[in-house]
Amino acid sequence: MLVIFAITCASSVANIYYAQPLLDTIATSFDIDAARIGLVVTLTQIGYAAGLLFIVPLGDLVNRRKLIVAQALLSAIALAGVGSAPAAPFLFAGMVLVGLLAVVVQVLVALTATLARPEERGRAVGLVTSGVVIGILAARFVAGVLADAGGWRAVYFFSAGLMLLMGLLLAYVLPRNIPVASAERYSVVLRSIPALFLREPVLRLRAGLAFLIFASFSTLWTAMVLPLSAAPFSLSHTTIGLFGLAGLAGALAASRAGRMADRGLAERTTGVSLALLVLSWGAIGFLPHALAVFTIGVVLLDFAVQAVHVTNQSLIFAARPDAHSRLVGGYMVFYSAGSALGAIASTASYARYGWTGVCLTGAAFSLAALLLWAWSYARSRRRVS
Repeated sequence: MLVIFAITCASSVANIYYAQPLLDTIATSFDIDAARIGLVVTLTQIGYAAGLLFIVPLGDLVNRRKLIVAQALLSAIALAGVGSAPAAPFLFAGMVLVGLLAVVVQVLVALTATLARPEERGRAVGLVTSGVVIGILAARFVAGVLADAGGWRAVYFFSAGLMLLMGLLLAYVLPRNIPVASAERYSVVLRSIPALFLREPVLRLRAGLAFLIFASFSTLWTAMVLPLSAAPFSLSHTTIGLFGLAGLAGALAASRAGRMADRGLAERTTGVSLALLVLSWGAIGFLPHALAVFTIGVVLLDFAVQAVHVTNQSLIFAARPDAHSRLVGGYMVFYSAGSALGAIASTASYARYGWTGVCLTGAAFSLAALLLWAWSYARSRRRVS
């Protein structure tokens, strides 16, 4: 069941990231300038944030089997709409819907935390979250191959078919007797989300880290296609997508972070990973001169982001076992907000300052995350002593 969840998560989350290696082609297709094309990613993340706030908490209140299957099938319709968009406004609206429905990933992650035994929760969440990262990074390669073969629209028609298939598969394999977690009213659940984060310091810290690390992550992956597709590199979409597969190696290596959290090493894992995140931008800055060094930086960045993300989720699920869906919904809003900020900041920085501006922006987000963790860690040590 965990493997099926992981595959579904990979297929679903890829829908948010297919556009990133295609931004130049989409911009040309709809005559959108380079400084504004980041809106394609930003609007998708806005839709995702709305889904996190208003759809994911339903996982605590309704039949999760029906909720998950419905989201998968509606995603197929939204993706087909993007693939057939006749003009930019239709494209933008479709991307919002794609993001809104992609939160099926978080309903599945919360369900995983509910079904897993407490002593294995970190491992289980780490496995399913690995599927998420596989989807994020492999999406770029898949999008590149399909776009080179049939244009960017083919990517979204392919994904629509895949989500239809996954929806039918989930309808067949998901258990029919999943208990409903809460009998509260929907309005009460929505109001409880900010209250949970106000009461629990660990939730506030981990949400802040999610915002900053995914702003850094999105800064790289949104802007990267722009210099790589231009002279002197002039790489194809397929070749650019290979960098996603390189990053995948680092992300999968970080999947053990959940087990480290289970062993009580969450703070050490977080600190080391954030330090690596800052250092990765030094290697990423070599892009115009040394692709091999740049690739090492990509691997380091993806390793660091995944390690912190898995650790974050393990800790927030342990904080309130009775509210997994609303916890993951609230936490991932910060992930989505950070991704949206990184997307628009990176394309704006690149348009004005080039790749150096992108690297400084990403490094600033990463350093802010490290400083936030260091301040919180020092404060907790003083409180214990």
